[in-house]
Amino acid sequence: MIKVLVAEDLHVVRAGLVALLGDAFDVEVVAHVGSGDAVLPAALEHGPDVAVLDIGMPGLDGLAAAALLREHVPACRTLLLTGMDRPGHLRRALDAGIPGFLLKTTTPERLLDGIRAVAAGGRAIDRELVDDFWALGECPLTEREAEILRATADGLDAREIAVLLSLSVGTVRNRLSDVMGKLRARTMVDAVRIAERSGWI
Repeated sequence: MIKVLVAEDLHVVRAGLVALLGDAFDVEVVAHVGSGDAVLPAALEHGPDVAVLDIGMPGLDGLAAAALLREHVPACRTLLLTGMDRPGHLRRALDAGIPGFLLKTTTPERLLDGIRAVAAGGRAIDRELVDDFWALGECPLTEREAEILRATADGLDAREIAVLLSLSVGTVRNRLSDVMGKLRARTMVDAVRIAERSGWI
């Protein structure tokens, strides 16, 4: 029996996943939670074989929760579910060693097959995302540039970002200018949109 932890912040979607997985002969849902912050405590308590995590949750997102699982519950393997077709997220997941990454538009059968594959030590990656992933290429932003752009997307201005990241205001402005050039963006709003659509922030 494959023990599964489900993390999804939308109640109806989480209930649907729990019901779907509960009908499988070889899967047992041992815990389900509604936020990324609750993933690690639930995993430590219930010892799942596979964690099925929504990538976009309040608090910790699925990628951050998966990183905690890998560190503290290494026997638990992760399958990320996303409603966002962003190949940059797949790149981040692969870089983090996450073996499963499926779109929420996948079929119930494909999800169950993915859980079984991940539990057995294999991979389950959505083919559509893989095709887009190879077409996208590398993220042109440095880690610091992405961090500054994420803060911008959260509504912080250059002075607030400088305080948050212990940088000078001039450095923040220079990095944001570099970001716009690398992304060929006309405005900062455009830069944020491009980076979010690509899954780079």
